[in-house]
Amino acid sequence: MPPLVKIRSERDQMSAIERRIADFILDNAHLLRDYSSQQLASALGISQSSVVKFSQKFGFRGYPDLKYSIGQAVARNGADAPAQAAPAADGDEYTRLEESLRRSKAAAEEETRLLNPREGMERIVGLVDGAGKVFVCGLGDDGLFAREFGMRLSLLGVLTVHHSDPILMMANLSAARPGDVLLVFSEFGQLPQLSQISRQFQACEGKVVSITRHTANPLRAHADAALVVSAHDSSPHIEALLYRSSLQYLLDFLFVLLCQANPDRHRQLGINLERIRHLLDT
Repeated sequence: MPPLVKIRSERDQMSAIERRIADFILDNAHLLRDYSSQQLASALGISQSSVVKFSQKFGFRGYPDLKYSIGQAVARNGADAPAQAAPAADGDEYTRLEESLRRSKAAAEEETRLLNPREGMERIVGLVDGAGKVFVCGLGDDGLFAREFGMRLSLLGVLTVHHSDPILMMANLSAARPGDVLLVFSEFGQLPQLSQISRQFQACEGKVVSITRHTANPLRAHADAALVVSAHDSSPHIEALLYRSSLQYLLDFLFVLLCQANPDRHRQLGINLERIRHLLDT
């Protein structure tokens, strides 16, 4: 994983000093080659050992290795950045906002892709495809994504149980059987109701898949498998948009994998879509 992506994705789990180092590196990656560990420490008002420990936390022998890796990443991926930024800088506010949002969404989706490796995605596809029933739950805004994805699963012929009410979902756990899957949507993974539902579902020998931000949270910690979303921005309203965009990308790719993994489900999707078109035409 590229070092800047890893630093950004792990930022929420860092200590206060580590976040200061991370923010400086993320904001000044193209200038990092001019800073020694001592200069970086002095600029941030921290000890040099904190910089070294930060580098080692991300798998580097020391700060010089981290600096070199970031320099290589900037050289590979940032060569075209000035040319891309020029139109936005010379244009009006409308153009700047449009370009900034487009690039932020692309970066968040790429980070989300890197944080969900192939083996993890394929394991979740196997769990869902082999499940007798798939339970889908999410509250608030998460419930909108849960409902839409539950509908997609139904189109594939997957027997789906969806509820946005935790009490109704808890009641439906009486129908859970070994091998069933529970998809739990929770941006921050902190809601105790969803954690309780997950524990009860696992007690029925079902498998829990959490869909949360890439943060340390109780729901993700106790799930059997996890999908994680990366979305970071200094403006809360932009960060919320990045989360929705990255989550939608992740769910879209999971759906495509499910379609390709089982020809029978792909065939059932075609049949169900044709039924819906016929219903709408009559």
